[in-house]
Amino acid sequence: MQIYIILLLCDTHFVNFVLKTIIMKIGLLREEKLPADKRVVFTPKQCKNIKLIYKNLNIVVQSSDKRCFSDHEYTAEGIDVVEDLHDCDVLFGVKEVPKSLLMPNKKYFFFSHTIKEQPYNRALLAKMVDLKIEMIDYEVLKNTKGERLLGFGRFAGIIGGYNAFLTYGLKSGKFALKPAYKCIDKQEMFDQLNNIILDKERFIVTGNGRVGRGIIEIMHKARIRQVLLDEYINQEFDEPVFLHLDTMDYNERIDGLLSNKQEFYTKPELYKSSFTKFTKKSDVFIAGHYYATGSPYLFTKNDALSNDFNLKVIADISCDIDGPIASTLRASTIENPIYGYHPITQMEVDYNQDDAIAVMAVSNLPCELPKDASEDFGKSMLEKIIPLLVTKDNDKILESATICSNGNLNSKYEYLRGYISKV
Repeated sequence: MQIYIILLLCDTHFVNFVLKTIIMKIGLLREEKLPADKRVVFTPKQCKNIKLIYKNLNIVVQSSDKRCFSDHEYTAEGIDVVEDLHDCDVLFGVKEVPKSLLMPNKKYFFFSHTIKEQPYNRALLAKMVDLKIEMIDYEVLKNTKGERLLGFGRFAGIIGGYNAFLTYGLKSGKFALKPAYKCIDKQEMFDQLNNIILDKERFIVTGNGRVGRGIIEIMHKARIRQVLLDEYINQEFDEPVFLHLDTMDYNERIDGLLSNKQEFYTKPELYKSSFTKFTKKSDVFIAGHYYATGSPYLFTKNDALSNDFNLKVIADISCDIDGPIASTLRASTIENPIYGYHPITQMEVDYNQDDAIAVMAVSNLPCELPKDASEDFGKSMLEKIIPLLVTKDNDKILESATICSNGNLNSKYEYLRGYISKV
C-alpha cells in the first residue's frame, strides 16, 4: 500500500516507469496429489524463456523428486529451486492442490475438477473460497469463440491411439509394442509403430476436439489409410483402414425426421444411437468423444451380445465409467492398461479369453509421456496465457475462467453455491 501512496505524489512519467518495473513472482508448484503426477506446467527451457521475454516476471520452482524434470535441470537454466513459495504472487500447478497446502490470498492456476460439481473436490473449492483464493481453472480458459485454449487432450489422443495398437497386437498375437511409458520420448514411441503387422483390420475413431485430433495424428503415423463413411460401409479393402466418425454419423432422430447437430446438443433426448452399424464392420474402436449427460449410449450391454458385434478391442480414451460404452467397467492403469469384458456375463475377465473384448481405459494417458506432454502444454501457456497475465486481458479471458476470488464464487460459477454449501 505504501508504494502506491508514494507513487501518487510523483511525476506521471516516473510512476509509469516504476509500475513497469514492478516484479511479478510466479511459482511452479510441486505436484502433491496422489498418485504422483510427473507433468509440469513449464519445462526448464520454457521457464528460462519466460525470464528472457518478460523482464518484470520472476519464476521459481518448488523442489520435487517426482516431476519429469529434475531440480538440477531447472537450476542449469538459471531458475531458482526453492521449498517455500509464500512470497509468490501467482502459483501454477497441474492437478488439484491438497486443501492442507493451500495458501490464503494467492492466485492459483490448476485443473480444479469442480465445474461439474465433482463430489470429491467439493471441500477443496469450499476451502479456496474460505481462504479468499483467486482460482483460475485451465479447463475453462477459452477464447472469444468459446474454444478451449489449454489441455493435455492432444497427448491423450496420441497415446490412447498408440495403446489401441498395443492392445490389438497383444489380443491378436500378431505383434508387440513397447509400452509408451517405457519409451524415452514420443519419437521412440512413433518408431515402435514400424513393428505393427496388420492385414485388413478396420478401425473406427470418435472425437473432434484435441483428443480426436491426437488420435488421427497417430493413425497417420501408423500409415493407416483414412476412408469416407460410404466407402467404409459399402466397400471391402485389402489393407487396414480407419473411419473418423462425426457425432451425427452415429446418432439419429428417434422419430426418423432429419437430424440436426445443434438440436442434438440441446435436445439429446430426441435422439438414439445408430452406432451398431459400425460395430458390425469394425475390429477396433478408439473413443475420443465428449459424452454429455443425457446423450444416447453408443452401445449397450445388450448390443454387445449381438452375434454380429465384431469389436475385438476398445480403446476408451474418454473413460466414462458405466457410461456410453458398455464395456468400460473401470479405469485401468498405465502399468496394467488392459482388461477383458465378457459380453455374456458382463463381467471383467482375462482379455486373452477368446470371447472377451480387450478394453484399454487408462484415465491419465498424458502421464505416459510426461516430458512431451508438458512441453506441449507449456508452449500453449507461453503463447496464450502468460501475455494475458502480464499485459492486458482485453477479452477478460482470465476473468471468465476464475472460479472464485475474494471469498466469493464469481458470477459465472454461482451455480456451484449449493455444491460447496454441502461441505
